This record gives sequence, structure tokens and C-alpha cells, in this order.
Amino acid sequence: MANYNFPIIIEKDEDGFYVASTPIIQGCYTQGKTYKEALERIQEAIELHLEARKIRIDFISQDKLKV
Repeated sequence: MANYNFPIIIEKDEDGFYVASTPIIQGCYTQGKTYKEALERIQEAIELHLEARKIRIDFISQDKLKV
């Protein structure tokens, strides 16, 4: 599988959890008790999201893939 870079956003919520999402994949988000856990989980969520939808991301322009 090719490697791609997706922008991610990680924010700490009012309960102290870290919420992670990627704005270019609608509905792809997760959370973790630590920043590191949220980062690991969003990477897994992106992989699973793309696999589940069988999305080919070849059509996404390289401009949108840059962080």
C-alpha cells in the first residue's frame, strides 16, 4: 500500500480526552486519553476508513495531501 500524508487535527476536550480528526475524510475521527494514543488511533482510523470504503485516493490532488 502506498504511503499518503493526511492533515490531522488533535484537540483536548473539556473532559481531558484528546480528539483527533482528519478534515479531508468526512466522519473520520477518534479519541485517546493521551496525545500519543489519539495520534496512533487516528492513523488506524484513516487506514480502516479507506479500506472499508475501498476508496482509491489517486484522484486527490497533491495540494490537498500536504500538511
